[in-house]
Amino acid sequence: MDNLKDVYVDQLQDLFSANKQAKGVTGELAKAADNDSLRKALERGVAGIDDGRQHLQKIITAHGADPRGEHCKGMEGLTREARAHALDASFGSAAARDAMIVTQYQRMAHYAIAGYGCALAFARQLGLDDDAKALQALLEAAYSGDRTMTELAESEINETAA
Repeated sequence: MDNLKDVYVDQLQDLFSANKQAKGVTGELAKAADNDSLRKALERGVAGIDDGRQHLQKIITAHGADPRGEHCKGMEGLTREARAHALDASFGSAAARDAMIVTQYQRMAHYAIAGYGCALAFARQLGLDDDAKALQALLEAAYSGDRTMTELAESEINETAA
């Protein structure tokens, strides 16, 4: 990578890969969720992740790159952890599993927030205003998903699990 544009495209490809991996495990988490509000939020999360992938694909291809040019090992680890801790582990109650599902989803969301935030800063520095607008919307969507999980955890899931 020779310049910020190269770093930018590389990180967009990383996010594209991360979203692909996160979408799969988020769907699995939704199926495992007992709490109806949590399940619905995770299903919305799957749709949001898919929407993000579509936007990233457009941005990446507009820069003459292949969206599949990178494999995100960070998200690979996070999805492996989500499966191990929320899906494959034994729980004494469905509410305890739901609390773990929130935990694992938020870890993936925080990875997305960091990635989108960096890509947005790069786009702004490079004067890529249309990219920046799209990335700002994706960043806000990731923040919204994270806030939703916090609200669910604090208003019902953690209390039930306790």
